Amino acid sequence: MFKQKPLAAAVSMAMFSLTALPVMAQTADAQAPMQTVEVTGIRASMAKSLSVKKNATANVEVITAEDVGKMPDKNLADSLQRLAGVAVRTDYDEAEKVSMRGTNPDMTMIMFNGHAVSVGDWYVADQASSSRSTSLSLVPSHVLNQALVYKTSQANIVDGGLAGTINVTTRKPLQAKERLSGVISGGMSYAQLPDKTAPDFNATVNWKNEANTFGVMVQGFAEKRYVRRDSVSRFAYGTSSGWGEINTSTMLGVTDASLAGSGYTAADLNGVRLPGSMSSEFVESVRDRKGGLISLQFKPNADLDVTMTGFHSKMNANNHGRLTSSAIYSMLLGKNSPLGATAATSANTNSNGERVYAQIRNPVIVTERTMYGHELKVLKAADIVFPDGTTPQYVGNSEGFFRDGAQGSGAFLDLDAKYRVNQDLTLKTLLSTTRGVGKTDRDQGLTLARYGTGISYALGGLHEAPYVKYHNAGSNQPGLNPDGSGYTIVDRAASGVKTVDRESSAQIDAEYKLNTGWVQSLEAGTRFSDHKRTSGRWGPAFRQPITINATTGKVTTPTPTPTSGWVPYPGNFGSGLGGGYWDNSGFSFTPDATRDYISENTKETSAAWERRVSSEIDMRERQAAAYLMANLEHDRWSGNIGVRYVRTTVDAQIATPIPVDPATGKRPCDRTPPGGTPVPCAAYPGAITTAGDASAYFDPSSGIPFDPKGGTMYYKTPSHRVFNNVLPSLNLRYEITPDMIARFGASRTIGRQNYNAYGSGFGTPGCDVSGCKVTGPNPDLKPLTSDNFDVSWSWYFAKRSAVSVSAFHSKIDGYVKTGTVGSSTIELTDPRDNTVKTFFINTSSQQGAKISGLEVSYEQPFGSSPWGFTSNVSRAKTKVDDGRPMVGASEWAGNLGLYFENDTLSARLVTNYRGEYVNSSTAPSPTANSQGMSTINGVLMPTAPTMAAPVTTLAFNASYNFTPNLVLTFDATNLTNVKRAYYRYSEEEQQKLDVSGRQFYLNLKYKF
Repeated sequence: MFKQKPLAAAVSMAMFSLTALPVMAQTADAQAPMQTVEVTGIRASMAKSLSVKKNATANVEVITAEDVGKMPDKNLADSLQRLAGVAVRTDYDEAEKVSMRGTNPDMTMIMFNGHAVSVGDWYVADQASSSRSTSLSLVPSHVLNQALVYKTSQANIVDGGLAGTINVTTRKPLQAKERLSGVISGGMSYAQLPDKTAPDFNATVNWKNEANTFGVMVQGFAEKRYVRRDSVSRFAYGTSSGWGEINTSTMLGVTDASLAGSGYTAADLNGVRLPGSMSSEFVESVRDRKGGLISLQFKPNADLDVTMTGFHSKMNANNHGRLTSSAIYSMLLGKNSPLGATAATSANTNSNGERVYAQIRNPVIVTERTMYGHELKVLKAADIVFPDGTTPQYVGNSEGFFRDGAQGSGAFLDLDAKYRVNQDLTLKTLLSTTRGVGKTDRDQGLTLARYGTGISYALGGLHEAPYVKYHNAGSNQPGLNPDGSGYTIVDRAASGVKTVDRESSAQIDAEYKLNTGWVQSLEAGTRFSDHKRTSGRWGPAFRQPITINATTGKVTTPTPTPTSGWVPYPGNFGSGLGGGYWDNSGFSFTPDATRDYISENTKETSAAWERRVSSEIDMRERQAAAYLMANLEHDRWSGNIGVRYVRTTVDAQIATPIPVDPATGKRPCDRTPPGGTPVPCAAYPGAITTAGDASAYFDPSSGIPFDPKGGTMYYKTPSHRVFNNVLPSLNLRYEITPDMIARFGASRTIGRQNYNAYGSGFGTPGCDVSGCKVTGPNPDLKPLTSDNFDVSWSWYFAKRSAVSVSAFHSKIDGYVKTGTVGSSTIELTDPRDNTVKTFFINTSSQQGAKISGLEVSYEQPFGSSPWGFTSNVSRAKTKVDDGRPMVGASEWAGNLGLYFENDTLSARLVTNYRGEYVNSSTAPSPTANSQGMSTINGVLMPTAPTMAAPVTTLAFNASYNFTPNLVLTFDATNLTNVKRAYYRYSEEEQQKLDVSGRQFYLNLKYKF
């Protein structure tokens, strides 16, 4: 036996698993430490993983998944959350977005085989969000070979991962031991909440020639499952879709007389926080995921290795969402607008010719301490009712939206090659192209107003559904009753969205061995990529408008509300939400009935007319990089030092509104009706005159003529920016004793801003005595940069046993702050005098942030028994300059796993904990006030984000070997059927509570 030097040991291990590691120097490091969760031979894989980690330099973790069905995870994100410092965003009990070390998912770079990958989102809101985060819901875990999670950076890693980089490698044909081998797995999934089963199938076939110089691998998968989510929330139409304050000067029903006997006066309630609505939501969806991977590998000799890999995955995910909500604010303000509008011109309540205001009876008030340290009073329970004898008034809404043709897809094709010129020089190259599409053909739905005389509610604990009861509102079904209670259609909508993300890249790398002194080898390379992002909406024209009586707020045309084609909420709706009595009834029109209604009420125009330019994003981003890195080794020391230079060029075509002529109040350009000949606009030659942009185009029978000057018209303004960054890095490893290792890493990383920060459209231009302002993007936003430091210590104290501690700190420059007036300007026309002036852009600005954290991992078998455990816990403390919490950042995260394995049975029970975090979109609108200030009861304080409460999940996997080639697997996720809770300023302000049910999977797998 002999002891290898650290670098030699790492290289030996890399050669042993060559096809399992990235072949490109841009993304791979044979010295990378691996904390592996392996799926074949748990005990053996742990021993190998710890050996690799012990002899490695950089701080990297790895998940391998060579054998399908050994982990209770259905996609890559599910598996990644098992690692220390990694958290995921979960929708419908399936992980999708990955974040690292206390940051949001936009700061994590995800690559496949060393290159960027584009994957489309399936949900309509995510499709239009313009986030850089990658959804992994389209990537089943069994298609990957391994995923390397880089926690510290180095010069040969592709730039873009501010918090970290994840490189997913796929299998290679020559990795297989046999000439012909494969696996076929078939079974089914069962979703408890929707009570439905679906097929689950995947297969892999691998062939290579006898000389082991050429191989082909083909994988295919077809996996389907049904999902459902039951929720209660504060979402509603109109004013205060969430939380607001009682104002007795406008809520005239709140008087001392109405509060008689409650122990309160009207003054006591003034300024008290109350929910704007009490709502229930019900969503059903299907996840039908199909795709495959093909890989061809050619290795004629030890010097040349060429591999081509293609992957495609598509998930059809039609989904149907329903909502039943109250309108507490409208009721208290005495407003009868059927969509909750509360402006002075909005319709007032009218009962027997008199305006009426809802009263607050039986109030229960508690004091909360907000997340910012302020004390506020909260109306936890009350009866919000109109005076006795009031005829039914507007009390809420019901809606049902069916997203037809909802789908996400992702694909890539790459060609990589490695050529050893001589014993000292090795060249590597990688060519790739990728494309992801997120699309919803038609997001269509109907909104109905509900009429009654009041609602009672009582909020319980954060994880309990509130008590809710409607008064004199009729049964929960469409149609009005003779007394005026019930429902009537007041709005309808239909639109589609499509986002396309694509990138082509090329890179070349070289490594030259020196083996002199400290420097063992030098690596250098260059990379170029061309990235394009387009996104847009479209929508059909309706045949006639819905008109509402301005006085009564009641719909006048069209009056019919279908009383057929609807279904009630399922009888077990909300059964997993807990709480006491609450109105869990509801209804919605079926998908077919919704389609029919929208089709009957829309008309055929043209693709150009349906275009909505205002929502479009059209961007091109080119990246060029070059690096130089030295690999070091001397005595007990090893490591690397290098620098990477990055140049980013951003071009955007920004939708800009054409202002109206102040003299006429009209636009200088005429809109072209569908099928008409476009008329050029002399004032704005680039005007897009053929797009409808949601302006009215009704049938002649409606009596409303087409107005060529109506609505808003846009033209595109180009933007061009260039950013340069220099990224140094250093990684050191020191062998304290043969079983005790210390590591240090220092680096500068970058993360690029979300696409809408650069390319969202301009809107609402206006000028006053203080100057001219317009909402829009900020093309001057620089990429985020982060200076990172990482120190770790590991002790390998026994076989398959280790304890490790890592401490890290990151100082971020350029963290986005939304809703501020920056220094960026644009030349637009002042609508007051029709002259071109400089407008300041109300947009995103930048600020600083810091992250400091600690990670602890501990794993060990129980003696010589088949039992063992894995565990880790991490804490990441974030601090943003403006004092707000960082979006998507959880301070605490942890995992605990228990495993058992012998020759026949393998089983895992794993639990995952994620602490609270800001549950906002990863790509907030640049003009939103998500980081602004609000005045509550006379106190100026930061606007409250929606916080996701801590959550703990439990999953289980078991595999039983009938024979070495025939295996039965069983997986169960979300075993405790967790409730996911959300709140605003404190847990007293419950914002949402939902439950998705348990999922079970049973598969029979045959290996040959």
